[in-house]
Amino acid sequence: MNRSILISGGAGFIGSHLAQRMLREGWHVTIIDNLDPFYDLRVKHRNLELCRQYTNQFTFLQLDITNHETLTHSLTEEYDTIVHLAAKTGVRPSVTNPREYSFVNTQGTQNMLELARERNIQQFIFTSSSSVYGLNENLPWSEDDQDLRPVSPYACSKLASELLGHSYSQLYGIRFLALRFFTVYGPRQRPDLAIHKFALRMLKGEAIPVFGTMDSGRDYTYIDDVVEGIRRAIDYDKTLFEVINIGNNKTISMAEMIQTLEETFQVKALINHLPAAAGDLPLTCANIAKAHQLLAYEPKISFTEGIKLFKEWLSVKTNSKQQIPNNK
Repeated sequence: MNRSILISGGAGFIGSHLAQRMLREGWHVTIIDNLDPFYDLRVKHRNLELCRQYTNQFTFLQLDITNHETLTHSLTEEYDTIVHLAAKTGVRPSVTNPREYSFVNTQGTQNMLELARERNIQQFIFTSSSSVYGLNENLPWSEDDQDLRPVSPYACSKLASELLGHSYSQLYGIRFLALRFFTVYGPRQRPDLAIHKFALRMLKGEAIPVFGTMDSGRDYTYIDDVVEGIRRAIDYDKTLFEVINIGNNKTISMAEMIQTLEETFQVKALINHLPAAAGDLPLTCANIAKAHQLLAYEPKISFTEGIKLFKEWLSVKTNSKQQIPNNK
């Protein structure tokens, strides 16, 4: 009998990649997504079409995670695992709309946990964020470090959801794994995120906005490595509660990121230097020893290789509209 997984937010970047992975393995996949128009909805519809090819294994329901009654009435199947990706995303937008981020992300997680409790679903994977570490200067960031200093409503909502998960694991025996993702990139990345946005603007000869200094950096993690981390968490069956970093364990500076884009796409970046944005972190870097120990997680895609793979995808995506130049 095929196993069944429920993926919230599955029409998005990470969720659609995970759904395809599980469908290829023969799982029945149910995606719920409210199709929030945070970015062009055609992107999400294209992601869903990739999953609809698996006719007898795939179900999509347009549902809002903040509506518990609708979730309960609409989700009638049995599920072995929940992977909860749905959330209001983005650090900077959360600064201007903190109440909505707090409500959607924490109430939505509560409702998904309630669904797990009511249906006796024992495996719950929550996608948290490196932003919960905030202004912690103890790099690389380790899950055991208690000096968490989140500086955005988005980060606070993720940390609050982790604590909810801990409560449900202790009270109701739900295995809750909080995976703290570090700047995921690759094919289908959201168009508002730096690598995707920068590449498109550079190809058009437009200036790219750089907030803060060129020394700021991120631990960029390629999408296939992230999906592999989630997949291993789905099979984890030891302790009831864990927080686990899913990163690449290497910080890439803003200067290095832009240089890699320039070399890969063979274009020169025009840079518009701007002050650091509220809620942004100067550096992120993951200690992934725990992920290696518990999940045998080992990222395989280097940043340079990942950008080349992203270019291949973007070339196909934009081929009918613009050609990526071969020379500077």
